[in-house]
Amino acid sequence: MVGSLGTAQLLPWGRQENCQELEASLTYTAIFTQKIKPVPDLLDTRYWQGFRLEDYLIGQSLGKGCSAAVYEATIPALPQYLEKTKSTRLLPGRGPDVIPHGEEEQAAGAPAFPLAIKMMWNISAGSSSEAIFSKMSQELVPASRVALAGEYGAVTYRKSKGGPKQLAPHPNVIRVFRAFTSSVPLLPGALDDYPDVLPPRLHPKGLGHGRTLFLVMKNYPCTLRQYLHVNTPSPRLATVMTLQLLEGVDHLVQQGIAHRDLKSDNILVELDSDGCPWLVISDFGCCLADENIGLQLPFPSWYVDRGGNGSLMAPEVSTACPGPRAVIDYSKADAWAVGTIAYEIFGLTNPFYGQGSTYLESRNYQEAQLPALPESVPLDMRQLVRSLLQREASKRPSARVSANVLHLSLWGEDILALKNVKLDKMIGWLLRQSAAALLADRLTEQSCVETRLKTLFLANLEYEALCQAALLLCSWRAAP
Repeated sequence: MVGSLGTAQLLPWGRQENCQELEASLTYTAIFTQKIKPVPDLLDTRYWQGFRLEDYLIGQSLGKGCSAAVYEATIPALPQYLEKTKSTRLLPGRGPDVIPHGEEEQAAGAPAFPLAIKMMWNISAGSSSEAIFSKMSQELVPASRVALAGEYGAVTYRKSKGGPKQLAPHPNVIRVFRAFTSSVPLLPGALDDYPDVLPPRLHPKGLGHGRTLFLVMKNYPCTLRQYLHVNTPSPRLATVMTLQLLEGVDHLVQQGIAHRDLKSDNILVELDSDGCPWLVISDFGCCLADENIGLQLPFPSWYVDRGGNGSLMAPEVSTACPGPRAVIDYSKADAWAVGTIAYEIFGLTNPFYGQGSTYLESRNYQEAQLPALPESVPLDMRQLVRSLLQREASKRPSARVSANVLHLSLWGEDILALKNVKLDKMIGWLLRQSAAALLADRLTEQSCVETRLKTLFLANLEYEALCQAALLLCSWRAAP
C-alpha cells in the first residue's frame, strides 16, 4: 500500500540518514513557488469596473449546462468604441449591450471577447443578493481576491460571512475575476435554449427569479471534450495533458477542496504559441469546500449531497452507505476521475460512460475489466492509469505522487535508467532541471507548456512524494 510506506522503505537510492541532506537541498523550491504564474486578472487595469452587468458588451452564447449559460463578453475600453456601440440595438430586457449575431463587425471592427460571463439559473435562491450568494456559494470558491468587492465593498466577505473556502490561484484552475448579482436579461438564444428558467417577466411560463448570480472569467477557446473531438494528441502530448490535470487536482487537495464533478466538459483548453494545449479545471458548483470538515464529509443519511457526476464518481463515494459515524473521504476521488478521463485524452471512449458490455459502473466494476490502453501509450502512463483506477482508495496513489510519476517519466529517464541511483545523482538532476527551467523562463515572454509544468514540479517538491513516485516507477519497470 503506497500510502502507508514509511520514509525508510521509500529510498530506492541512498540511505535514510541522507534525508535531511536532500530536504535541505530542496529549499530552492521557494524560487519556483514564486515563478508559478496564475491566469492574469484581465480586469486589473479597470479595478473598479466590471461589477455591474451594464459594464459589459455581451456576444454570443458559448454554451449551457444544467445550471448556467455562458456568453462571450468584453468591457469596451475606448470612448470611440462606446460611441460606435450606441447604435447597436439591444435585445428585449435591456441590461448589458448585446451584439446580435452577424453584426459583430459593425461595432469597432470585429471586437475580440477576452471574457466569459456565466449566468446562473436561479430557481430556488430567492432574489436577495445575500440569499443568492449563500445558495450558490460553491461557485465562488475559485474567485479572485477582489471578485466580490463590488457587491460587498470589502474583500473579507467570506471570512466575515462564514462562506466557503477561497481557493488560492493555480495555473491549472479557473479564476473568477468578478462575481455579482443582477437582474436577469434576455440574452441571445435564451427563449430557445432555456426558457423555463427565465423569470416570468421575460417568459410567461418561466420559473426563475428576477435576479441571479453572474461570474466573469477568462474566455477559453474550447472544452477538453471539444478539443479531443477534432484533435488526436500524440502519446507524449496526451501524457503532458494528463499531468496538467493531476497538478490541478493536487492543488485542490492541498487546499482541502474536492471538485466532485470532473469531466471533459468541465475542463477548459487554450493553446500556446506552438499549439500545445493548456488545461484548466472549471465549474465548481458541486465542489466540497468546507472549512470545518475538509475532505472528510459526514454521511449520516442519503440526503447528503455526494457530488455532481454519478458516472465518474470514485468507488469509495458511489458505494458509501450512510450511518451515524459514516464519513466519505474525498482525498483521492478526483484523482480517480482523472484516471477515467485519461482514456478520452488517449483517444478511447471513457469506459464509465455509455451502455452495453463495455460500460463499467464505479459501484461494481472489477479492475480486470478495465480496457487496455493502446500499446503506443508509454508503459509508465498505462500503469499509472490502472493504479489510479484501483477500487481501494488506500492503494491508489495521490494526485501529487501521480504527478511526480509523470514528471520523472517525462524528464528523468537518465536518472531512472541508472541501476544504483545515489542521492547526489538525484540532487544533481534536480539542480539541472531547475537551471533549465529558470533559463527557459527568462528567454521567452510566455513559457512553453513543458517549462510551466517543470516549474510546478519544482515548486511542489516533497521528499516522500518523490520517493513514492520513484518506487512506483521502479516496481512497474521491473515487473515481467
